[in-house]
Amino acid sequence: MIKFNSFFPVIWTQNFEETIGFYTHILKFSLVDANSGMQWAFLEKNNVRIMISKPNKHEKFDKIGFSGSFYFNVNDVNDLWQDLKTITRICYKIETFEWGIREFAIYDNNGYILQFGQPVTEISKEK
Repeated sequence: MIKFNSFFPVIWTQNFEETIGFYTHILKFSLVDANSGMQWAFLEKNNVRIMISKPNKHEKFDKIGFSGSFYFNVNDVNDLWQDLKTITRICYKIETFEWGIREFAIYDNNGYILQFGQPVTEISKEK
């Protein structure tokens, strides 16, 4: 049986350096590798990996085209909300949903929606 080992999104941007700055300075990802000439970068934080790339000539890119969001399961959503709520553009404020997840969402510098959530049962265990 085929096993999927990881999911590694590639975020397209026309603002290469600015996007690297957002993910490294605001979200505290580490820049693992980059090629400014080819306009790609590999970033990592804990078990999460992201690639930043300027689309090449074979890829049509005139605006943000992703029709969803990137969802991050985190271990302390309340503290992360405190860290990000005044330094990012908010999509929706932190709240606890009826399905047992506490989450919020922001926009990155390109307009991609980044959601951050944690099961309420995990929050209760921390206290």
